[in-house]
Amino acid sequence: MSLITPDFGLLVWMTLIFGIVFFVLAKWGFPMIIDSVQKRADRINDSIRQAREAEEKLRNLASEQAAIVEDARKEQSRILKEAANARDKMVEQAKVQAQDEASKILEQARVQIAAEKESALRDIRKEVALLSVNVAEKVLRKELDSDKEQDGLVGRFIDELRS
Repeated sequence: MSLITPDFGLLVWMTLIFGIVFFVLAKWGFPMIIDSVQKRADRINDSIRQAREAEEKLRNLASEQAAIVEDARKEQSRILKEAANARDKMVEQAKVQAQDEASKILEQARVQIAAEKESALRDIRKEVALLSVNVAEKVLRKELDSDKEQDGLVGRFIDELRS
């Protein structure tokens, strides 16, 4: 028997054994292999689908992140504008309040100055009147040392009162 040219019986037995092995493999082996390959293909396809979904989610997250950052910038700008407006308003109120307070203090000072001026004028008038009376008294005493001069002065006063 030669390996290069097999006998007819050997070919029959080899074909029969190949058929049995093929039948066993076709009945139990191939379905398991095909099932395993199909499961692996399904897993790969599922992984690819999940990767695409994850990539899409990442793109969405990136756009959402950009939108959130933009909203945050707008909100920051709005808050800064409101703070500037509030600051300006507070400064303006403080200026107005300071001006009002200064006006009140100035008016009080004017009133106080006027009252002190009036008081000083009254005191001066009183002093002038007292001085005038004292001077008049001294002048009259000097001029009216004699009875004759006193009688003449009384006569003049009476004449002035009559007229």
